[in-house]
Amino acid sequence: MKTSIVIPAYNEESYLPDCLSNLLSQKEKPYEIIVVDNASKDKTSQIAKKFGVKVVLEKRQGTSFARNKGFNIAKGEIIARVDADTKPPRDWLFNIKRHLKSNPKTFALTGPIIFYDLPFKTTLFSKAYLKASKLISGFYYLLGPNMVLKKDAWEKVKDEVCLDDSKVHEDIDLSIHLAKKGIEIAYDPKIINYISGRRIKYKPWSFFIEYPIRWIKTLREHR
Repeated sequence: MKTSIVIPAYNEESYLPDCLSNLLSQKEKPYEIIVVDNASKDKTSQIAKKFGVKVVLEKRQGTSFARNKGFNIAKGEIIARVDADTKPPRDWLFNIKRHLKSNPKTFALTGPIIFYDLPFKTTLFSKAYLKASKLISGFYYLLGPNMVLKKDAWEKVKDEVCLDDSKVHEDIDLSIHLAKKGIEIAYDPKIINYISGRRIKYKPWSFFIEYPIRWIKTLREHR
């Protein structure tokens, strides 16, 4: 079961080294790691190349474009996506494969996140968000920093997902399109990823105001 890990990255020279170090130190080794440089103006690509991972360029700005580029070229049967400011624990990929081997009918999977640089180091907030998604939409949403799907599932929706990040959250949008194809998104509390809380610390209006507004826009786009 080969796993491709895709990392969309825009100006992530400060955070990317820790992310790649953690991924390369996984108990279960990935088949490939793909950093999609989303037209960065810093040394994102140079740093990624020093780690010996695959680096591709996506000139069109937006997480959706970068994600799609990585997913489309991924060679693994399993695609896992993380953000560049995450620090996946050593057993992250091991737990993903454990779940998929035990549940062969799972085609999409997500788990909670913990903000490693905020005082409240808990999965409570992401779990509450996932419960809310289940309540509102009837299915779990994939979390961008901690999502997994089989390549076969991606092939079914890749030409239908929305690309305008100003209108949709790419992870919610992807989740909706998977659900429309009858692909259930599983949740595993053991598949935990650690992510920076920089957006909360430095752009709280974006996290607490812009994010919920775009959530509503995403749901409206798919009515």
